[in-house]
Amino acid sequence: MESSTDQKFIRLGCCDWWNDKLTRVASLEFDRNRKSMGVIVQSHEGKNELLVKGAVENVLERCSFLQLKDGSIVEVDNHVREIVIAKHNSMSSKALRCLGLAYKEALGEFSTYDGETHPAHKKLLDPANYASIESNLIFVGMVGLRDPPREEVKGAIDDCREAGIRVMVITGDNKNTAEAICHEIGVFYDGEDISQKSFTGKDFIALPVDERRKVLSGSGGCVFSRAEPRHKQEIVRMLKDADEVVAMTGDGVNDAPALKLADIGIAMGIAGTEVAKEAADMILADDNFSTIVSAVAEGRSIYDNMKAFIRYMISSNIGEVASIFLTAALGMPEGLIPIQLLWVNLVTDGPPATALGFNPPDVDIMKKPPRRSNDRLITAWVFFRYLVIGLYVGLATDGIFAIWYTHSSFLGIDLSGDGHSLVSFSQLTKWGQCSSWEGFEAAPFTAGSRTFSFESNPCDYFSAGKVKASTLSLSVLVTIEMLNSLNALSEDVSLLVMPPWVNPWLLLAMAMSFASHFLILYVPFLAKIFGIVPLSLNEWLLVFVVSFPVILIDELLKFVGRRKSEAERLSRKWKHA
Repeated sequence: MESSTDQKFIRLGCCDWWNDKLTRVASLEFDRNRKSMGVIVQSHEGKNELLVKGAVENVLERCSFLQLKDGSIVEVDNHVREIVIAKHNSMSSKALRCLGLAYKEALGEFSTYDGETHPAHKKLLDPANYASIESNLIFVGMVGLRDPPREEVKGAIDDCREAGIRVMVITGDNKNTAEAICHEIGVFYDGEDISQKSFTGKDFIALPVDERRKVLSGSGGCVFSRAEPRHKQEIVRMLKDADEVVAMTGDGVNDAPALKLADIGIAMGIAGTEVAKEAADMILADDNFSTIVSAVAEGRSIYDNMKAFIRYMISSNIGEVASIFLTAALGMPEGLIPIQLLWVNLVTDGPPATALGFNPPDVDIMKKPPRRSNDRLITAWVFFRYLVIGLYVGLATDGIFAIWYTHSSFLGIDLSGDGHSLVSFSQLTKWGQCSSWEGFEAAPFTAGSRTFSFESNPCDYFSAGKVKASTLSLSVLVTIEMLNSLNALSEDVSLLVMPPWVNPWLLLAMAMSFASHFLILYVPFLAKIFGIVPLSLNEWLLVFVVSFPVILIDELLKFVGRRKSEAERLSRKWKHA
């Protein structure tokens, strides 16, 4: 077998041989009605002939004779037609694109045609005359052209099937050729019944409207062969009417109307015509179908990252609102002052929220069902998750405030080292009545190098003395939001599958946020501005113990989300089975 380079030189040599023997004097351009093209050529002896190539069945229809191997000419009858069609079917079923070849010597008024000044030239100006000129031809044979699909196409088709994307092939090829190629690239399974999945464009349009809708709404792949531009437009229009998002690929002038009509028209950048490129929304630079699938995965990843940003910001902000609301509802002293909340929103939250835009695609990104264009960004389940995480953020922020006032230790962590006084939770929620409490005293406590005492007014313990509890609340809010940013790496994939280091930018952003928090915490000048004090090692341990459950809660929600997605995926498979 010759290499592709050898074959190229053979073809060039063949063309050179014919160009030496014959001169082209006229062309009968291809059109979709007769599906052929012809040239009138003149030999060195001045004899004119018509050479025709085109779709085998169309060329054969206009042939009255057939030339045998020995050069003899026989009439074309039904038996001869059956032999040629059978051979054609055999070749096309092997995914060969077949061209029928024919010629004509008795050209009548075109026998002496030599250019535009000839009287018969006016007939060549009207394409409607071409079919009659290309009549009574002598069929000489057919050639099978092999254009093998790229190796990666089959894998890309499988990815589409997993992703819930239905692939339909609309082609001008013969039906057998189209079906063979679809089997080869995985649009159809081996042994699959494709009687209701493979149609010529003409046969499909002839179906009743309800039958056409049923074909287009079915499962698996579809192929429409010998399709004309109007067939492509009708298929795209019906899919859009069914609320499907339609992406259409094409390269020719005839594809332009369908490309324009589709939701996403994709023109070939290498083989595509300028008309197709102008009509398309996108131009595929490498003419590779797998690139489209990669673009779908990238688009889904971008959408997921946008949702991750929203999920992180909304759940965190719900937590801040919940903390303020719970404080007011329970009657506790305010845990966070306005400047602290402003710092968290503008500085601490910013870097992680930005870094979430660099999340890698989920490991199951192409196993999720496609979303419709009118799908809601925030569903009931998503909003429920926002609320659960947000409520825990609020409870944790207020909870550590209460723990410091009411417990000398928590889960084995000693909190009595600073010497602060303990009160009951009831007293904490009724701190405004402190002046009426008999015998209430507040012991002095230390925070870093500072000592807070309340000899003149013990009730100041709940106002000026709340600085340590407020620092714990602020630290929990910062820490819990950093951990919540890890939850936002994926909507449903566990951190055990997608660990934090899959997005190093997020780790860097978390480090920046913690660094800014440590800066205001341990620089005395800034600590005074923000109304906070340094924390001890035990107090930091408490902060992380209170904050870490946000990871566990979201892992549980992700588990439920995966179960829901799997149930939907199975339901979709059973529905389309």
